[in-house]
Amino acid sequence: MARILAERLDIDFPLYHVGARSLKKRLLAGAGMRLRTDETNRVVVAALRDLSFRIDGGERVALIGPNGAGKTTLLRTLAGLYTPVQGRLVVEGEIGSLIDPSAGIDPNSTGRENIRLRCLLRGINESAARDMTEEIGAFSGLGQFLDVPIRAYSAGMAVRLSFAIATMIAPQIPLMDEWLSAGDAEFQLRVQERLLRLVTGADILVIATHNLEIARAWCTRAIRLEGGRIVADGPAEAVVAAAEAAAIA
Repeated sequence: MARILAERLDIDFPLYHVGARSLKKRLLAGAGMRLRTDETNRVVVAALRDLSFRIDGGERVALIGPNGAGKTTLLRTLAGLYTPVQGRLVVEGEIGSLIDPSAGIDPNSTGRENIRLRCLLRGINESAARDMTEEIGAFSGLGQFLDVPIRAYSAGMAVRLSFAIATMIAPQIPLMDEWLSAGDAEFQLRVQERLLRLVTGADILVIATHNLEIARAWCTRAIRLEGGRIVADGPAEAVVAAAEAAAIA
């Protein structure tokens, strides 16, 4: 059974080229708690601070909060892209990251070559890889552009291919961000159908979103972040309603 356990996670991002003592003082004085100096005297952004939570199999969790709250940073941490400077993170289950549409895509290779490379990395045999390439090509609707280098794609074409590749195999734990809303109306219909299968088939879902209706419709639980800290964690309807009330107040 999949699960995610976080215990007092801290994520820091160092600010390089901030060496002058007077500049450090001005930055730290005006930044509140999110800028500090670490043990090596570097100025760092406290991107996430003291996060503790547990997500068990069957849960659908929305990460909500304003821009800069730490939602995408937390997704990237769960995906293993960022390493906590303190605390403990345990992830049991296969992660499927739908965070960055360009992640793992080689712009100098064709769409077809990118699909085959992803299949190879996942240990998919040659016959299955051929079938999967055809299925992804049909889903993305790229036609002849499947044999054109990615660097020649429009932004929408690249997103369509990236989504098709990222969702070609349903993971136990899909991690999603809001770039999935890209694409034209016809493609969005196919996206919604595939996402529904992905969400209902997953052991755990974690999605970062500003769209509170998505949080209500898809999720059983919501974690609200502000300033890199958890300020609310509970049933999706209750946490979303409180966030809406806070925005109006």
